[in-house]
Amino acid sequence: MGDPRGFITTQRETPTRRGVVVRLKDWNEVYEEFPVESLTKQAGRCMDCGIPFCHNGCPLGNLIPEWNDLVMRQEWQSASERLHATNNFPEFTGRLCPAPCETACVVGISGDPVTIKNVEVSIIDRAWNDGFVLPQIPDRVTGKTVAVIGSGPAGLATAQQLARVGHTVAVYERADRIGGLLRYGIPEFKMEKRHIDRRLEQMEAEGVKFRTNVNVGTDITVEELRSKYDAVVIAVGATAWRDLEVPGRELSGIHQAMEYLPGANRVQEGDFEQAPIDVAGQHVIVIGGGDTGADCLGTALRQGAASVTQLEIMPTPPNARPDYAPWPTYPMVYRVSSAHEEGGEREFAVSTQRFIGTDKVEAIELITVEFKDGAFVPVEGSERILPADAVFLAMGFVGPEHGSLIDQFDVALDPRGNVARDASYMTNQDGVFVAGDAGRGQSLIVWAIAEGRSAAAHVDRFLMGESNLPVAIPPTARPVTA
Repeated sequence: MGDPRGFITTQRETPTRRGVVVRLKDWNEVYEEFPVESLTKQAGRCMDCGIPFCHNGCPLGNLIPEWNDLVMRQEWQSASERLHATNNFPEFTGRLCPAPCETACVVGISGDPVTIKNVEVSIIDRAWNDGFVLPQIPDRVTGKTVAVIGSGPAGLATAQQLARVGHTVAVYERADRIGGLLRYGIPEFKMEKRHIDRRLEQMEAEGVKFRTNVNVGTDITVEELRSKYDAVVIAVGATAWRDLEVPGRELSGIHQAMEYLPGANRVQEGDFEQAPIDVAGQHVIVIGGGDTGADCLGTALRQGAASVTQLEIMPTPPNARPDYAPWPTYPMVYRVSSAHEEGGEREFAVSTQRFIGTDKVEAIELITVEFKDGAFVPVEGSERILPADAVFLAMGFVGPEHGSLIDQFDVALDPRGNVARDASYMTNQDGVFVAGDAGRGQSLIVWAIAEGRSAAAHVDRFLMGESNLPVAIPPTARPVTA
């Protein structure tokens, strides 16, 4: 414990965001560099608790008090080693995770929690800059082969862990680049894609093979895949989006968020000069109050939308932790992301009644709702109409896409439509495993990485009879059923 009184004498401080006017002119990440002197003081606020509840808040079990102490002492290489002991990709989580570790921080019981997320991302950025992140090449090759389907955080974590113990691993991705939703679903202003690219270079040096533009079940059959590999891991995510079936849904100009965001990201990759869906000068409605909705908001503002309104059916969350979500649980409170800070309007407790237009959407009719007895009840006389040249549906995902891949594997599904698995992450098909959102359902990036690491340990044990790889968490308890 570097500073026994740090949590008393030092106030919480986070990095400054670049000015709104400045950052809306580019797609770069929004935060300014955080001074080392300030960072070490923030790390010094950690109490090194007898029971570090932050460990429980993080599915990865990150060794947070340990690397906080090392940062305060400016022992950066050791801090990087502690960070990588539980997390393959801290540069992703440090930018994208909503930090349930911070809501479980003991300092947060009576004050502001430690800035765990900021310390984490500062460690890994420093590690990359100082050359501490090197390939971990296995000293032996097992002769066993594994195919990982899907290159999101769960698939990449699985692949890296298995490659490091000597298995020959190939990652199959249907898109033209590796990264899954990290690549095409997360806007550049939240995470620049150079962070993915340099991690992929490390993985290639460790022996991982990447196969892009391959849609398993179509371009290669499951039978062919299984004949080539000793084990297969399904890590395709939960990409089946939730739709909104109301009158007027057939009008043009209404898109799913994941039909909109990838095009904007491809502009930054150099694929297009202008995004296929560009809302410059348009009135934009985003339906869905979560992170994906905020991503659409920030993207639309950078494209020059005339107005953006984000809608949420739930009531406005409280500003402080409510009594029904006591510490150390993750509370639903009112949060302002960088995109919300940049402009647009937010409306809560509203439901979409219909889309209005002839061939193309021109407006949207809303009604205020109240949540009573487990249902949303319309408030009589509260109907109103907002102009809408473009509408983006950001209402989350219902599970993995069902189709040729799932059908050909003939894997069992759980009652929610996710791929069912047992305690070893194996499906009802011998040697076929599932990790991440495909088995868990839509969740956080930390859960995806934790599941990928855990699934890798079970795959290794399946192939070799034993494994020294760590198991971060057991899978969600859902039975394998026919």
